[in-house]
Amino acid sequence: MNILVTGSKGMVGTALVNNLKNIRDGKNKTRSKIKIEEIYEYDINSTAEELVTYCQKADFIFNLAGVNRPENPDEFMKGNFGFASDLLNKLKKYKNKAMIMLSSSIQATCIGRYDNEYGRSKKAGEKLFFDYAKETGAKLAVYRFPNLMGHSKPRYNSAVSTFCWAVANDEEFTVNDRNTELELLYIDDLVEGMFDLLEGKEVHCEFEGVEIVFQESGRYCCVPVTHKVALGEIVDLLQQFKEQPTTLMMPKMPEGSFAKKLYTLYLTYLPTDKFKYVLKMNVDDRGSFTELVHTEDCGQVSINISRPGITKGQHWHNSKWELFIVVAGHGVIQERNINTGETVEFEVSGDKIEAVHMIPGWTHNIINLSETENLVTVMTCNEVFNPSKPDTFFEVV
Repeated sequence: MNILVTGSKGMVGTALVNNLKNIRDGKNKTRSKIKIEEIYEYDINSTAEELVTYCQKADFIFNLAGVNRPENPDEFMKGNFGFASDLLNKLKKYKNKAMIMLSSSIQATCIGRYDNEYGRSKKAGEKLFFDYAKETGAKLAVYRFPNLMGHSKPRYNSAVSTFCWAVANDEEFTVNDRNTELELLYIDDLVEGMFDLLEGKEVHCEFEGVEIVFQESGRYCCVPVTHKVALGEIVDLLQQFKEQPTTLMMPKMPEGSFAKKLYTLYLTYLPTDKFKYVLKMNVDDRGSFTELVHTEDCGQVSINISRPGITKGQHWHNSKWELFIVVAGHGVIQERNINTGETVEFEVSGDKIEAVHMIPGWTHNIINLSETENLVTVMTCNEVFNPSKPDTFFEVV
């Protein structure tokens, strides 16, 4: 299959083309049903001759090209309607009935604040494509996207991108109303929706006003995974992300959550000098102990370095539990039940990485058996250390 992507240098086009290439090159094994031979990238700098060639050879077309921030509002119709007419006329000229995906907007409903030149140009574009499909018999998938959330130029047409950029780069920004709610479609979810379309698994819908109504026979298609989020929640999360290198606290980010997607997007706006940050190492003559990350519900992760011959630990906990994972060096972990006196001992090595539970009610230690090498241990704990309630009691194993 040969695929044409118009608007290939935009936010959606860039992400889609990158991931189509992964499929074409066999790097994405989860979408092996999609067979791609060529990907034609058309954008504002492409030539008319290239478009002619692409319109002759394409088997599937993602029409993402459009204008959203012209200097003159009249350019909406020229950019969003004019190019579409040119594309469809060329397809008709070469009798190419390739399936077309049209990127439209919820603003095409022209309801309320969407009753503007941009919305009207999008609605006119939809009609043009529906008429074309009816006339030629070509298959058509029209998507009315809500606000999109992906890496794009800040201070342009995405408030989320602007907030991410501003927070990451210590720039000022303004939130006029924290309660304003946005419906957001994350770029990776959009791309997966396009892959579903290529596999014939697209979701159909209709619209009641601006609300999606899922309907198998619907004229429109949609990506069903969106997030309705208030501006206040977005900027609060971004501030937590910004403070994370200092607090070490990572907010809850369950699979598929808005927070997880926002954090990914935020990272793409970090200046290169913030790609790394210093961690506080607690160093003494025994070695060092460094906390790596804290979480709101799963405790913390730390790294412990023990110098040759050193014993660390020698304490027990009531409710706190830990996992010790030696990743370099050679040592032994000892544990003793403080009530029964039962003991266990585990020889550990970075050559055979294993996880060892530190059981509540068992005093424990870790001993570096090497005379020359450090013992490096990753330690996870079910709670962030609280100096006012340490739940840690000295007792030699």
